[in-house]
Amino acid sequence: MAYKTVLVHVDASARCAARIEIAIRVARQFDARLVGLNALTRTESPGCVLAGAGGMPIADIQKRLASEQATRAQAVFGKEVATAGLAAAEWRTSELDAVEAVMLHGRYADLIVLGQPGDAGGSGVQSGFAEQVMLEAGRPVLMVPHVGSFPTLGKRILVGWNASREAIRAVTDAIPFLRQAEAVKVIAINPKAGEHGALPGSDIALYLARHGVRVDVHVDKAVKIDDGTEILSRAADFSADLIVTGAYGRSRFRELVMGGASRTLINSMTVPVLLSH
Repeated sequence: MAYKTVLVHVDASARCAARIEIAIRVARQFDARLVGLNALTRTESPGCVLAGAGGMPIADIQKRLASEQATRAQAVFGKEVATAGLAAAEWRTSELDAVEAVMLHGRYADLIVLGQPGDAGGSGVQSGFAEQVMLEAGRPVLMVPHVGSFPTLGKRILVGWNASREAIRAVTDAIPFLRQAEAVKVIAINPKAGEHGALPGSDIALYLARHGVRVDVHVDKAVKIDDGTEILSRAADFSADLIVTGAYGRSRFRELVMGGASRTLINSMTVPVLLSH
């Protein structure tokens, strides 16, 4: 497997340029085509907006605003692509709702690059947009934090491993990165009997070795700390520049109410995270 098409959602938010720059690096690293896509969340305008529209049909106003936002987003994308000198790049815009558009175009991409939730200033997408795409697109999502700079990506990778369906999806989806990494650490946090083999982490290490990936396996005993926080802590200790993990092994609603590793990682990530569901 290799990444041959990378899709990045492009908006007019302050951190979009950093997200595009990451996507460009990934496309260049794997000799992939980069697709920039702009799409907004459809919204219903409140009555006060309708009353102040001066008789202009609200659909026309929304269409004009969407066009202006798409023009700004395209300018950002074009500038970053030109600066990087990336030839294999194309621009797309969609009138579909943002989630629908990214999922539609994402089906024909190997990797989707999105901003961390909370990077919403000027983005024109709803709260929960990135998580919904991740849950429903059927493609790995590389989520870029809304703060920080990332001079390297994928040189030192931390894998959060719990032997779940979501975890193996993430590991398999990340193999192109893992093969090229300088160091890969797999951590199993508080592994429960019956969920892993005799030695937690050994099976996934053997699986990856057959794909040309050398890993270091570590079993963590985390006390009074949730798995997401433990992963972030170990990533900092390891100087990781990429985290790979499965997302929402239990229901998203349960994690939103009770908390969980995925929610912690998505809300508090300090380096890019590759997530699969």
